[in-house]
Amino acid sequence: MRDLRKQYGPTVAVDGVSFEVSRNEIVGLLGPNGAGKTTTIECIIGLRRPDSGSIRVCGLDAIGDAEHVKARIGCQLQATALQDKITPRQALALFAAFYSHPADPQSLLQRFDLTEKADARYETLSGGQRQRVALALAFVNQPEILFLDEPTAGVDPEARRALHDLIRQFRQQGLTVIMTTHHIDEAESLCDRLAIINHGRIIALGSPAELTAQVSVPSRIIFRPLQSLSAANLADLGKCGEVTETADGWQISTASVSRTLTSLIGLLAAAGNEIAELRVRHATLDDAYLRFLRGG
Repeated sequence: MRDLRKQYGPTVAVDGVSFEVSRNEIVGLLGPNGAGKTTTIECIIGLRRPDSGSIRVCGLDAIGDAEHVKARIGCQLQATALQDKITPRQALALFAAFYSHPADPQSLLQRFDLTEKADARYETLSGGQRQRVALALAFVNQPEILFLDEPTAGVDPEARRALHDLIRQFRQQGLTVIMTTHHIDEAESLCDRLAIINHGRIIALGSPAELTAQVSVPSRIIFRPLQSLSAANLADLGKCGEVTETADGWQISTASVSRTLTSLIGLLAAAGNEIAELRVRHATLDDAYLRFLRGG
């Protein structure tokens, strides 16, 4: 994708987005609601026509040759609208009729754990089961690239974990996956690379580890001493970092965990005190994400 732009009246939804996705890669578009993630996906798959820019999918012009592109991709959108009375088996058979070389509907029912619900009416399915139906429908044409728009939105934690396992399997089976999400943990556990989008622009691009390393966020030492302390007792630690009292102990923000820990243990030992509980929290993708959104 090169310099993709899409505007609705005065609102610029996508503002010069460019990126590439390699074969057998999971790339996530991460950002707050309204950032432009869904519009970007819709332009790629042909649901929206961009105002300018170019998109190539599997070497094809996604705008000028949309019909052939659609034959090679699968999509699971935020909402799947099926007739209330249709069953998963009927829906898969219907969608399979649109393609010359579809996957076998029965094998898709088995693959997405829908066999027991194959003949249940759509209106009776749970949120997680409906998401699995949507994924199964996305596989009817045996796609090379799969587009997932917030695939776990509105599902319970158990269904969410099951969908995560399915997405990991897609990569193992050689599929390329492009997904949108605003869940940091989901993006970090599933995606090889992330594009953080805000106000229609990509503001950061890289692996979760690379993005975390790009921001300067101090580590935090969180501890509870065996005996009570006062701020005066810890005054000497001020040169190591910011020291603050918490509800159940103390926290030190520091750029050097090892040096600060050495100073802390020495200070406590000199006072006949010691550490009862200790945690060290390093910078996370969540920290990096918030820093990028705030522009720093």
